[in-house]
Amino acid sequence: MAKKKRTLVLINPKNPEDPMAGNSPLGSEREVCDALARFNTAADGAEIKRLGTMVLHGPGFTVEYAMGHDEIMQAMVVVNNMDFGYPVLSRMCKALGWKMQDTESGQIFG
Repeated sequence: MAKKKRTLVLINPKNPEDPMAGNSPLGSEREVCDALARFNTAADGAEIKRLGTMVLHGPGFTVEYAMGHDEIMQAMVVVNNMDFGYPVLSRMCKALGWKMQDTESGQIFG
């Protein structure tokens, strides 16, 4: 039986103690790409197939965000392999001050 993919959303909470306070931007497209590159996550160099969406590949996960905005407010993460992906995502969130939100439960962690 194939493992279920898990979908998370990367967010940058204004106040991590108060999830209802809203979110800050993750950064500009360049800042986000540079930050994710430190965690072995980057575009694969292929032609962009979906209009307006960038896909970055990391160990056990992909990160997708809408292109063409001054700042990225959130990014969708599809975790294909929890054993490889979650430790990297956890370190990434801790280092960058970001959080992950589970799309099914709404739980915020990271």
